[in-house]
Amino acid sequence: MDGLGRMRFCTHESMVPFLFLLLLVVSGTVADEDAFIGVNIGTDLSNMPNPTQVVALLKSQQIRHVRLYDADRAMLLALANTGIRVTVSVPNDQLLGIGQSNATAANWVARNVLAHIPATNITAIAVGSEVLTTLPNAAPVLVSALKFIHSALVAANLDSQIKVSTPHSSSILLDSFPPSQAFFNRSWEPVMVPLLKFLQSTSSYLMLNVYPYYDYMQSNSVIPLDYALFRPLPPNKEAVDANTLLHYTNVFDAVVDAAFFAMSYLNFTNIPLVVLESGWPSKGGSSEPDATIDNANTYNSNLIRHVLNNTGTPKHPGIAVSTYIYELYNEDLRPGSVSEKNWGLFDANGMPVYILHLTGSGTVLANDTTNQTYCVARDGADPKMLQAALDWACGPGKVDCSPLLQGQPCSEPDNVVAHATYAFDAYYHQMAMGQGTCYFNGVATITTTDPSHGSCKFPGSAGRNNTFINGTSLAPSSNSTSSGSQSQYFYSSGALMSCMIIGILVWSAVLL
Repeated sequence: MDGLGRMRFCTHESMVPFLFLLLLVVSGTVADEDAFIGVNIGTDLSNMPNPTQVVALLKSQQIRHVRLYDADRAMLLALANTGIRVTVSVPNDQLLGIGQSNATAANWVARNVLAHIPATNITAIAVGSEVLTTLPNAAPVLVSALKFIHSALVAANLDSQIKVSTPHSSSILLDSFPPSQAFFNRSWEPVMVPLLKFLQSTSSYLMLNVYPYYDYMQSNSVIPLDYALFRPLPPNKEAVDANTLLHYTNVFDAVVDAAFFAMSYLNFTNIPLVVLESGWPSKGGSSEPDATIDNANTYNSNLIRHVLNNTGTPKHPGIAVSTYIYELYNEDLRPGSVSEKNWGLFDANGMPVYILHLTGSGTVLANDTTNQTYCVARDGADPKMLQAALDWACGPGKVDCSPLLQGQPCSEPDNVVAHATYAFDAYYHQMAMGQGTCYFNGVATITTTDPSHGSCKFPGSAGRNNTFINGTSLAPSSNSTSSGSQSQYFYSSGALMSCMIIGILVWSAVLL
């Protein structure tokens, strides 16, 4: 948990760039609004992009819905006149004051909402974050805070435009499988019943954070990884609710339906639900072996497709649940395990951590540059790791690295970063930009910026060095390898030299 109360408890196609999270139009979940995919914007970065840069990234990717963990003035000003729908938040450390004073709530709304409407398209206010499980001493004033905020919106005639709710951890649900038997932790009923009455009376929605990653990690192998990642399951592997005979093919739907059943148990059957946080980490420590780029890509790609394809849940088929991906950036300053720092879709420099696979999701992609992506050396990558990856690409990878030789078009700049970038991109396109072909043990990344320069034209750019034709490698030159032990390239005092690399076969097993 950080100061904003963020804590999480018990995730064929061709590549399509960058995440995109985009677009909408499928089925209604919230009144008068189609289902959508949004993104959370955390700020625990040592090199946090400025608001203008953040908004430029959002616009370039056609991300039309965002959730802020506060109501930062600079961020709201940058979002002005973009049309992007914004959920602002009352941080947990302000909740007690707002929940005890109507005037304090009105001042908060005036300062953080009225000052920015209508230029900034604020559509929801998240009051606190997982209050019942992270700040239980504030629970008695939670509903009051919601009502006071809402009253201020009514006074400004904005209550129909801006919904008020509060996000919950899914851990408030007990006995969540089978979903039909789920109920809210009864110790919270004095809060949940008036809260649900408020949501119903204001036509708002229940906000829920759903993290199949944590459910999977805490299940002690009871939950199969494929079930958490939305991967297809044979019928005999699907989870069946014996009370309803509904079949569940993924954890996400089971948790969402558990919340619907829990509300029904308290006699609330018409309150919509929005998932305010969901995602999968792309990197973890030694105790987190399933926090990987491939699993993060799989989960988020499948989740986006699931939401935007109007799939719905077994209890409510055809009614998709709008969902915000956690999160836009990797947050290197977040405390806790390695995975806590690696939920982002992008690095701080705006480079994607991975490219989501969204073909077939029914979306109109914001930035369809499938045939205009490049594989480059990751900023800050260890030079020795880059060198080893370069050696592999020009050896067992069968990349024609002759354009890197002295006097050839791509020999300058004469450094390992520039030469590795060429070799990585050549391999990436040689392998038809297939999944996992721009990784190289973590020292490579995808970009849409053409790294070509001068007479050095990279594969995939408008002009090429004739190394590849339609993604097919020509016969390797004498400077490439066909056996895995041919001459490779390395650097000494800036010079490009040929040498024999011992252990290249080990790297061939490690890098890809």
